[in-house]
Amino acid sequence: MASYQQDTRMDLDQSPIETLNELRKQCPPDLQEYLNTFEDIYDRKLWHQLTIKIEEFFSIPASGPFQVPLFQHFISDWENKMNKLKLVTLGLSVVKQFEDRNQALAFLTSLVDKVDTPDTRDAYVHAVMETAYIKLMLNDFEGTKESIDKCEKILDKFDSVETVIHASFYRVAAEYYKAKANFPEFYKNALLYLACINLDDLTPVEKTNRAYDLAISALMGETIYNFGELLMHPILDDLSGTPHEWLRNLLFAYNAGDLKKFEMLSVNFIQLQFLQENIVFLRQKICLMSLIEAVFQRSSDNRTISFTSICSVTLLPPEEVEYLIMKALALKLIRGSIDQVKEEVMVTWVQPRVLDLVQIDGMRQRLQEWDENVKKTAIIVENETPELFIQ
Repeated sequence: MASYQQDTRMDLDQSPIETLNELRKQCPPDLQEYLNTFEDIYDRKLWHQLTIKIEEFFSIPASGPFQVPLFQHFISDWENKMNKLKLVTLGLSVVKQFEDRNQALAFLTSLVDKVDTPDTRDAYVHAVMETAYIKLMLNDFEGTKESIDKCEKILDKFDSVETVIHASFYRVAAEYYKAKANFPEFYKNALLYLACINLDDLTPVEKTNRAYDLAISALMGETIYNFGELLMHPILDDLSGTPHEWLRNLLFAYNAGDLKKFEMLSVNFIQLQFLQENIVFLRQKICLMSLIEAVFQRSSDNRTISFTSICSVTLLPPEEVEYLIMKALALKLIRGSIDQVKEEVMVTWVQPRVLDLVQIDGMRQRLQEWDENVKKTAIIVENETPELFIQ
């Protein structure tokens, strides 16, 4: 955060016009015209037009050093005439000028109080979540989580809300769960955040970092066994051409249950110590996903699978197959029953998946086979019982 200039601090007793006059002396020429316009619109009490002009002024990087005094000694005089969501948006620009996070927290806390009314719950959520982010930066995890829980309850009651509100909620929630190493919750909230924004608004570095974090959470999440949504998301392409491109390839290997490709790419784990330390879990996860893929590729009337077949697709020794199946059942990746005598498992359900193009093509082929079987059956029935088909 950049700090604002010392000489832009104003006397608390200054009037709004006196504030503008003082700032005019300090602003560069290209910004002075804005201050003249502010005074003119303020005198005419055109609050909506004044808000628009303030937003335009704040969008200019050079205005940074003047935003704090303008907000505290000019905007504060007529803020009750302003749309509260716009007030929060301007406040979030101002808070970037504070170098001290405790000062930033105090500023945002006062902003929260200004929009804490029954008619401005959307602006309130936005302000509370951004305040929670500062708390997170100050390692106040309890305060951050309390804000997340409070805002989640409010959002659940909304029929509709500006996307910027949801984006703020999911971004801060994702950062909280990242700090707590809660991979499944981070994965969910990070993807929801991306669904609320225009990816072009992120810098290339931000895109790459988010793609990296999502890839790691997908791998490390104990309950994440379907990467389809991430694999189809354009954010993942930002790993291409980077030192972490192998993570993207690894996710595709997991999604396909490709153990051979996993073994080939796992040599890169040495680059990331936490992956190397969790190699046993990661290998078990690829085995589970190879089992899911093997079940998924079978037709619904051919889902009794022998332990021997599972050995061949998971590359596990026979004595570990039953444990793998029990793990899949416990995680609710599949439903069914195990016949220990016959050494086979009958699968009645497999976890729904977001499919990639190859898997969609496989489903298309199975549907074509099913259609052909139905037609053959109809022909047999017609030949065997022609009396049923007499018009």
